[in-house]
Amino acid sequence: MPSPFPGMNPYLENPELWPEVHSRLIVAIADALAPHLRPKYRVAIEKRVYQVTDENSVLVGIPDVSVGRSLTKTETELSNIAVARPPVKPVTVNVPMPEEVREAYLEVREVGTGEVVTVIEVLSPKNKRSGEGRNAYERKRQQVLGSVTHLVEIDLLRGGKPMPILGNQIQASYRILVSRSNSRPKAELYPFSWQEPIPSFLLPLRKGDIEPLLDLQVLIHGVYDRAGLDLAIDYTCEPVPPLSEADGIWVDALLREQGLK
Repeated sequence: MPSPFPGMNPYLENPELWPEVHSRLIVAIADALAPHLRPKYRVAIEKRVYQVTDENSVLVGIPDVSVGRSLTKTETELSNIAVARPPVKPVTVNVPMPEEVREAYLEVREVGTGEVVTVIEVLSPKNKRSGEGRNAYERKRQQVLGSVTHLVEIDLLRGGKPMPILGNQIQASYRILVSRSNSRPKAELYPFSWQEPIPSFLLPLRKGDIEPLLDLQVLIHGVYDRAGLDLAIDYTCEPVPPLSEADGIWVDALLREQGLK
């Protein structure tokens, strides 16, 4: 069943669904590009690994209570007699647990040299929230931007803080950044909302090579259909994260028109 939205489906951003969407989209992008890049290039799926502590956890609880007793003269004299005390009841607390995070991304490599020509990133929620997830991604981002490698950064998440760009604070639900190494600091930004199709863009390669067109809209619809995500989404509920009131009215009308509400 096709997605009911003309562009990005905001229901796919739900934390319960996004890890699967992210994984399938990474593979779909690699599979779509591979035939157009052979034989000079290949697309490799790589993983970034780091540890975080669950940001929703609470710190270790230490009850500020001391248990003791004062001794009377009689108790001192009879100190060799065991005195039963009521047991101290423990307090149930949560401790922050370290979590190993593995984030997949793509590298377009030149076959003859093994050199990475282009890095393709599909952002995850941890990349857009403060903490080690964002720090780890920003370190990698700076390494790429300071090199001769092209960067394609795909942000299909409304939540969190967008990755920084200079001189133009464009407000958009979603964005695609194409940073060509030979054009920096200038880059191509594609801002868009879920009310319009996801823009297609040319994948940057070596100078003189034919650059394939990457149609993310076709790929995201394909992921939705093959994964049976229509069976996992309850369109009678609000999307997570929630939409603004005006956007919610538009979505409600769209879903009712298609008989999903």
